[in-house]
Amino acid sequence: MTNSLSCVVDMTSSAPTVTHVIPGRAPVTGVTSLGNDVFVVRFHSPQVEVYGAETFALQRRLPVLGLGGSYGLAACASNKCLYASDYDNDRVHRVELTDSNAVTQWSVGNGPVGLTVNSDKNVLVVIEGERKLQKFTTHGTQLQTIQLQPDIDSLSQVIQLSGGQFVISHIGTQHRVCLVDGKGAVIRSFGGTPGSDLTKMDEPAGLAVDDHGNILVADQDNSRLLVLDPTLTSAREMSVSVDGGLEGPYSLWYDKSRGRLYVGEWDGKRVVIVDHLKHFTATQV
Repeated sequence: MTNSLSCVVDMTSSAPTVTHVIPGRAPVTGVTSLGNDVFVVRFHSPQVEVYGAETFALQRRLPVLGLGGSYGLAACASNKCLYASDYDNDRVHRVELTDSNAVTQWSVGNGPVGLTVNSDKNVLVVIEGERKLQKFTTHGTQLQTIQLQPDIDSLSQVIQLSGGQFVISHIGTQHRVCLVDGKGAVIRSFGGTPGSDLTKMDEPAGLAVDDHGNILVADQDNSRLLVLDPTLTSAREMSVSVDGGLEGPYSLWYDKSRGRLYVGEWDGKRVVIVDHLKHFTATQV
């Protein structure tokens, strides 16, 4: 099902951007894409929904045996597989994107949440219960564990920048986005106590980065998307015109090859798709 809702324009381009939605009945806790497939995992679902990247129609469902609550989903073109974190069972599940759709899994720390694939095609996962960042090969061989500082608690998501540093969102005593080095030390951060002005966030979750180093944050409880500059010193809201407004944006995936942003909602239970987005400088018109 495809719903054309409104136009959003990239400030550097006159090309209109059409927003579509994929509706659902449960919160979207992970969304990613690969080729002509869009993958969606929902709250406490043991399967991954697969939609067409052109029509946004449901194509099939991938069963992931033993999958508990997943709060992270990532695909890898080089390894031809899909990864899902499993908070309930302290595991990462790997689904081969072949005819077999074979599923393997490996153990991680206590409470894996956000998950991504870095430029080296390794899997990064943040461990909420232990305040750790772990790195694995595609088959689950552990390569690195980074212990994070005590004030980075209740982890949400992680992405790795081209320079090797990590960006982590967390929602414990402070609601922040932190730039972290390879030893777990905070270089810079944005946010603090929960709030709704442009210096604060409330339940920051999903993260994405564009080619200019701007960081997009799903500010869940404020029902908005914030664009942080590369130095994490200023923020502005990216307006997305969608029926009812954004409702608890939680998961993000930015497909640079298509210039397409996917926003998975917790409250609205939708995937909102924004096209023709070359970087995070969009404004509603």
